[in-house]
Amino acid sequence: MSPPLVARLASALTCGSPAREPSQQEHLAIATTTVIERTSEAPHLRVVPRLRELWGYREILANLVRKELKVKYTASFLGAIWSVLNPIVFLAVFSFVAIVLDNRVPDFPVFLLSGLLAWNLFSASLLSGSSAVIDNANLVKKVAFPREILPLASVGVALFDFALQTTVLLAFIVVSGHGIGAEALVLYPMAFATLMVFTTAITLWSAALNVRYRDVGHLLNLGLLVWFWMTPIVYQAALVQQTLVERDVAGVSLWNLYLVNPLAPIVLGFQRALYGDPVQDGMQVLPELSVAWQAGLLALALAVSAGFLLLAWRMFFRRSGDFAEEL
Repeated sequence: MSPPLVARLASALTCGSPAREPSQQEHLAIATTTVIERTSEAPHLRVVPRLRELWGYREILANLVRKELKVKYTASFLGAIWSVLNPIVFLAVFSFVAIVLDNRVPDFPVFLLSGLLAWNLFSASLLSGSSAVIDNANLVKKVAFPREILPLASVGVALFDFALQTTVLLAFIVVSGHGIGAEALVLYPMAFATLMVFTTAITLWSAALNVRYRDVGHLLNLGLLVWFWMTPIVYQAALVQQTLVERDVAGVSLWNLYLVNPLAPIVLGFQRALYGDPVQDGMQVLPELSVAWQAGLLALALAVSAGFLLLAWRMFFRRSGDFAEEL
């Protein structure tokens, strides 16, 4: 029932008309109107005006990132060093496993950390951002602001850790004498941009779903475990290519299906840019893909991630007006 009709019903109940009890249909109309008007957001996302609005809240976003970092390292003796220790512990554990399994990948620390950087940014953003709205329930219920700021703050915190870990890796590359090839450095900004777009998209998507379906947080822990091993971080992607390239399902190469995982081309881009040539000391470590081919693959992944970001943002925006009622 339209708002003018509801207004006429209310007028009839309060003015001049004989007093009577509202009918069941009138009660339903008023209740329905209340539900429709409870959201504080526009019915549809308008990207450019919303971006301007988010830009206006940039200081609040920066303050939220600083707050999250302070909470993360409050009463911590080592502080931000914990972010550096995380990849170092990974490195120690997997290096031990590599020795036990006789993994002879040249400069394995550089190989492992170059892929682990991307994974840590992705997984930290997703795990923290998926619960960002729920963890800030009091803020959501009391203050009007763009709700996207909450999961974006989680991405910002993970980005800070990413910067620290990248510094450690670059220092290790210089000290170890491994070196960086200038030819493939163009892949680094492309891989980083794709990683940020995809991470932001899936973080917004999971944050919106987790408000209504609290099982999302539990599913993410299991999903990330599987996702980690489906991404060429610990093992050589060259082995995967050699195993899958001649196999197919319904005429589609399993190697191409493997690359459908958005993190696979992203990690391969980081590895080619930071680790270097596919062949190291006579061993095929990275797949035989030219820099141009990988750049095209990253461009495709970036385009798909941008489309996913738009869909995830629309879904988040549509649900955000009801977050206060659902928390």
